[in-house]
Amino acid sequence: MSDHPRLRVFLTHTREALASQYLEGGLAELRRVADVVLNPTGRVLSGAELSAAAAGCEVIVAHRATPGLAQTFAAAPDLVAFLRAAVDISTVDVEAASAKGVLVARTGAAFEHPVAELAFGMMIDLARGISRMRGDYLAGRAPAPPRGIQISTATLGIVGYGRIGRRLTEMALGWGMRVLVSDPSIQPAPPVEAVGFEALLAASDFVVSLAASTPDTAGLFDAAAFAAMRPGACFINLSRGELVDEDALEAALDSGRLRGAGFDVGLAPDQMPSSRFTARPDVVATPHIGGVTPEARMQQTMDTVRQVAALSAGQMPEGAVNPGAASRLARLAAWADGAPRS
Repeated sequence: MSDHPRLRVFLTHTREALASQYLEGGLAELRRVADVVLNPTGRVLSGAELSAAAAGCEVIVAHRATPGLAQTFAAAPDLVAFLRAAVDISTVDVEAASAKGVLVARTGAAFEHPVAELAFGMMIDLARGISRMRGDYLAGRAPAPPRGIQISTATLGIVGYGRIGRRLTEMALGWGMRVLVSDPSIQPAPPVEAVGFEALLAASDFVVSLAASTPDTAGLFDAAAFAAMRPGACFINLSRGELVDEDALEAALDSGRLRGAGFDVGLAPDQMPSSRFTARPDVVATPHIGGVTPEARMQQTMDTVRQVAALSAGQMPEGAVNPGAASRLARLAAWADGAPRS
């Protein structure tokens, strides 16, 4: 490393995001393998403003709230790689990056355990009305205890059976729940039951959305879906806000057809739950913190460190999205072979 230039890395995280998501130990490791420039503005940067702040840097390590826009790639001649410190790259214009020869990469999924735990916590809260009664106590009212749902005899329906869904299934089976899964690409093993989407909605006391966000799943949970759910059931979304027709969900809650809902995502900026739901007593909402535990954050932080280290050695990093189009990587390979920085 001492024989050729160190990479210059711009870290987009605000001070608050650094404290909660790009942990101090990881930042120290990043500084060990590269020269790091921090975001000095205190704001989420985008477009040409981001490219100006990152001028002279070969790598941008981007917080999940930082988009990768075409304007950024067009105005960043030094940029070689845009590394998203998250799995989701839906706000990164990969085509625009590829057109400029910039590599896009993302971290691995490190959060199946904390997200599944949050889902289970939301189920318990909604089943017993914990947050609702707590709100009554805070307001000086005597709570009217709701008729609870006993988790151990309830049916859980999981839409989308990836790593989080499988971990949530393990937890639910341990509590004695019946588990139904709807995922056209995966056939779960017994005792988990594979069923169609409509059958899952009709049979489940808790419906948990864990499906990937694609054009096919946009608005998956619409008025028809909520009408098909068992009266008194609960809906939980820990996937992406765009999977839910929020007008339809609000109507289902207002009518009393649904007992309640839980969200860690929504259509507000940075996938936050929408404000129309966050003050409702029948909703449990958290601000997109499903994967924000020290263990999960450190794993994703270290993924970016390993990616930068690979780039420094002239190697393709894990998590690369467009390796065939990343023509600017040749610069780093040349440095690794001893060529001077131009």
